[in-house]
Amino acid sequence: MHNKKNTEKKVTGSLVTIFILALCLCITTFALAWSILSVENNLFHTGSVKINLNDGKPVIEEHEFLFEPGMTVEKQFYIENLSTWDVWYRLYFENVEGGLADTLEVTLRDGDNVLWSGSPNDMSKDKTAATADMLKIHQKKNLILSLHFPETAGNEAQGLSLSFDIAADAVQTKNNPNRLFD
Repeated sequence: MHNKKNTEKKVTGSLVTIFILALCLCITTFALAWSILSVENNLFHTGSVKINLNDGKPVIEEHEFLFEPGMTVEKQFYIENLSTWDVWYRLYFENVEGGLADTLEVTLRDGDNVLWSGSPNDMSKDKTAATADMLKIHQKKNLILSLHFPETAGNEAQGLSLSFDIAADAVQTKNNPNRLFD
């Protein structure tokens, strides 16, 4: 009987030891997982991209100019970054209509730096790329749109018109070194 009691004590002691070790293993595993998965102050914020293009006002008013061969018109406007990060931007023409779309020569400048030059039909969204310089947070750039009616334009351009909308796209510079637009 003494042997049986001794065996029961050993089995009970072994079971208690196994239970305590299993409990310790569970607590240790939980503590390890918690330390790996939790980081204090692990907060992130999403950014926003917002551009102010001339306060939505037209750069050239309808019927503002009557072009003649050799005439050049320059109009100032601005683009401003209201985003939460620096952005790459591109400007382009939308809704281009009229016979002068292939006749007029358009140049878009940032001071003396030419951002783009060509005909209005060539300045569409799919044909323009991001500018080489970024627009920093809250930065406002004054740009110049130059429209030139070539001296060599013949009588076929007489009585033609042109209408277009200037538009802008922007993407964050962060994690976008190639200035890609989706």
